[in-house]
Amino acid sequence: MLAQQLANGLAIGSVYVIFALGYTLIFSVLGIINFAHGAIFTLGAYFTFMLMGQQFGFNGLLAQTKLPFGLPFWVAMFVSAILSGLVGVVLERIIFRPLRARKADPLLTLVSSLGLAVAMVNIIQYLVGAETYSYPSGVALPGAPAAVNFGSPEAPIIIRTSQIIIIVVSFIILIALTLFINNTKTGRALRAVAEDATTSSLMGVNTDRLIRLTFFLSGFVGGIAGTLVGLNVGITGPYLGIAFGLKGLAVIVLGGLGSVPGAVVGGLVIGLAEALVPSSLVSYRDAVAFAILFIVLLIRPQGLLGRRLIQKV
Repeated sequence: MLAQQLANGLAIGSVYVIFALGYTLIFSVLGIINFAHGAIFTLGAYFTFMLMGQQFGFNGLLAQTKLPFGLPFWVAMFVSAILSGLVGVVLERIIFRPLRARKADPLLTLVSSLGLAVAMVNIIQYLVGAETYSYPSGVALPGAPAAVNFGSPEAPIIIRTSQIIIIVVSFIILIALTLFINNTKTGRALRAVAEDATTSSLMGVNTDRLIRLTFFLSGFVGGIAGTLVGLNVGITGPYLGIAFGLKGLAVIVLGGLGSVPGAVVGGLVIGLAEALVPSSLVSYRDAVAFAILFIVLLIRPQGLLGRRLIQKV
């Protein structure tokens, strides 16, 4: 039973990790929390559903609408991630860049992103309604079993195929993102901008271009996360990303703001903690996750892997 719950926690935590990476990328460069990331996450799930040629329901402006073609799941997910990334770039251009140009207070940027998230969720609901949608069964791996037993017949450890896909894809994204940031010229420039944007600009780094790239990468991984959740539990409506947005915020605070390894550790810790909550207390699952966050911050305010900020006078 413990092994089963640990496997479930790993799958849940993997989604939290790639969702929180989108938060972390933007915070590490701009020092702001982009609450609109949850809406982009939701868009990713809908984009993939639409690109696979699925039909929307009876409500909303796009009622009974579907594309005249259907892409394979993996192609649809990749295109959906690109579209989600482009949405992030557009939001940066029309919302965040003007605020940055005016040197607006970070709190104003935070409130603006929160208002943007609410507006985007309502636009999604206006377009497709509040109905729930499910991806076709077995769409990711046709012919594969619905679940795999990693234990024995006497002591089964059942993991659904969709959960295995989540874990594998999350691992691939994490490795690719880490290699990109640490081993490429653009990645080193991103780290330089995250350290000191003004000095980087004076050294010839195009900070605006890198900030656009950061928003694109954030939207890209957010779109993939939304698709993976849609594959696992379906699209529960336009507010799908709201709960994950709050949990993602807890993840990056727990792991350490701006720390990619911290987002990984925080996501897995919260995922495992939720999975280990007894079924009789399942209604308190979210409370357990935030209780862990509260206890960790009392002991280590900068998070598990965060750096202590030094105030210079």
